[in-house]
Amino acid sequence: MTSLAEIAECLKKSGRVVLSGHIMPDGDCLGSVAALGLGLLNLGKDVTLASPDPLPELYRFLPGADRFLIGEQALRGDYDTFVVLDCSVPDRLGSLKELLSRNLVVCIIDHHVGSQHFGHHVYVDPNAAATGEIIQDLLDLLQVPPQVDIASCLYTAIVTDTGSFRYQNTTPLTHRRVARLMEEGIDATRLNALLYEQKSLLHLRVLQAALQTLDLAPCGRVAWMSVSRETLDSLGAQEEHTDGLIDYVRSLRGVEVALLFREIVPGRWKVGLRSRGRVNVQRVASHFNGGGHLRAAGAVVEGEGGEVIKRVVGVVLKALQGE
Repeated sequence: MTSLAEIAECLKKSGRVVLSGHIMPDGDCLGSVAALGLGLLNLGKDVTLASPDPLPELYRFLPGADRFLIGEQALRGDYDTFVVLDCSVPDRLGSLKELLSRNLVVCIIDHHVGSQHFGHHVYVDPNAAATGEIIQDLLDLLQVPPQVDIASCLYTAIVTDTGSFRYQNTTPLTHRRVARLMEEGIDATRLNALLYEQKSLLHLRVLQAALQTLDLAPCGRVAWMSVSRETLDSLGAQEEHTDGLIDYVRSLRGVEVALLFREIVPGRWKVGLRSRGRVNVQRVASHFNGGGHLRAAGAVVEGEGGEVIKRVVGVVLKALQGE
């Protein structure tokens, strides 16, 4: 595996860089892409920020959000370097996967266990709480001067992937990193308000519908909710309006594993899994060709809703028995 210092040297030699994260981007993905992109702009690079899917409304406050090219728009550019962030497998690049077939230097930076090494330079640190933590170190190696806009992007990446520092991936180093960001002048109170205290009515409508499906295994240790494609379409909701729903399931007293089933298209479900620590949900997700972390993972499973729930919950219950 490539060292982070080697990736820094590669970026110093680059001229025209395109950066992208994964489909259905989250806060860590977008915050990391924006922070590194703004940093490279400070170094005089020709930088293109890209995303396979549109930015969720929740993250459009990010500095640099207006610079993102969406989907195939980014394929029109001429680049020498492609930086892939927070993306464990090439298929999660969506239409931007085409860039991998070009004569570009490809750098992969991620923190997911099981990441595929599909680039020329690959740096994966599963001990990092967020890809944003790695980008903070990379920017130090690049000697990018402190800047509030970059720090705000990094804070967003870290705070969202640690569940506001509630998840077990949060370490003392995580807090020290965030302390540095605050010392550089970010308005953490404002950022937290934008991320967690300004939900749309549509988001709450989706929550209302999802809560009607809340179910609990007889053992009381596994719980789940589901949101069908029909429900989302009837409300006029997008995938972004399901963000954070799994936290309500996880908050149930006594629950060890929480799941959220969201129908992407008819018969195809995105499954989110969260564990309090006794069950390795990354292993559960891998059973369905998914991946992630010990306590937070995901997979895409095909089938009818009830049957998909039965299959996934069954694997989780077996994992609980073998804990």
